[in-house]
Amino acid sequence: MDRQPQFSMTPEIDQLSQTPREFCFIPADPTAPTTLTRKQVAHYNEQGYVKGLTIFSPEEMLDLRAYFDQLLADVLAAGGDSYSISTAHLKHGRVYDLLGHPRIVAYVQDLLGEHVIGWGSHFFCKMPHDGKQVDWHQDATYWPFSHTRTVTVWLAIDDADRENACMQFLAGSHHQGVLPFRESSNQSNVLNQAIDVGDRYGDPIDVELPAGQISLHNDLLVHGSQANDSDRRRCGLTLRYCAAEVRAGLDWNQKGIVVAGADPSGHWANPPRPASD
Repeated sequence: MDRQPQFSMTPEIDQLSQTPREFCFIPADPTAPTTLTRKQVAHYNEQGYVKGLTIFSPEEMLDLRAYFDQLLADVLAAGGDSYSISTAHLKHGRVYDLLGHPRIVAYVQDLLGEHVIGWGSHFFCKMPHDGKQVDWHQDATYWPFSHTRTVTVWLAIDDADRENACMQFLAGSHHQGVLPFRESSNQSNVLNQAIDVGDRYGDPIDVELPAGQISLHNDLLVHGSQANDSDRRRCGLTLRYCAAEVRAGLDWNQKGIVVAGADPSGHWANPPRPASD
């Protein structure tokens, strides 16, 4: 049976099964954060996320959105789609700079510690009425990492709200370890996995963010988003970080740059900034 291609964040499952991985939430140290408050760190530990942190002003976002608009236009002209701009920090200098942005990295350090690797960058852009949803999933099941000490930053390029299908979190679900998932048979699902959660975690948390704000969530937190049925676009840039002691299989260490502290082992490739913006 022919199926519409789906975006996958990972190598094949059989390859991942050969990578030793530990799925267990590792709490952040709540005693001495430098940028987040102690209450925010405690909320991350208990609920799995922090949201509503302002990084860029409206004026800065006008420039950043114009940059993304041109990037998207180039990708569409080359035959891609609005979900195709992945591992963008290895191709585009400006995204490389965003991955290492000091205001963003400072928040991440309060959750992961002094030594931080930035390894992922992906624009998730839901066009108006595009019919695509992101089923409930955990990021950690897609990645060949030794253990679950990874944080995703979601930067709102456009205003994100319930109307245009903002991201949703199932608070506290990160404490359950890895949950059973199935291969998604839903051709409208952007990803290729889905978790059947029922009503175990209560009502989803809507991650409504004006452009320029970020949320941060743990790699075991169950999350997803509905289809965008509005007349407005909803674009976010995911920036992904792990503690430097995390080990990556399947050559994923080639993606990682040292954004804070150091990588004494030299495990992460730490590629230079791309010449092209």
